[in-house]
Amino acid sequence: MKTIVAGREPVTATEFVELALGIDLELFTGSPTESVMDRAARLDVAREVLADLRESDPETAAYAESLMRALPLKQSRPCGRRPRQTTGRRPLHEHPAVAA
Repeated sequence: MKTIVAGREPVTATEFVELALGIDLELFTGSPTESVMDRAARLDVAREVLADLRESDPETAAYAESLMRALPLKQSRPCGRRPRQTTGRRPLHEHPAVAA
């Protein structure tokens, strides 16, 4: 049996939650690549949506609020150190000092 929400078949668990609850999860969780300004704007909108949800659907509001407390995965950034460089060692039989 397939799970269908609002006439659509979700492919992932995230899509299922978004369709079932009617909220965009990324609005409350954010994105690891968003800028500081984007984050501030997203949080402003999320707070307004959350206020409306508290009046109309307290259970969904509680879930959305818990999503806001969760941190998005950070984008990997260099830590200021150079990556370790490995020397391109050749096998002994290919070494230029060894005459064939």
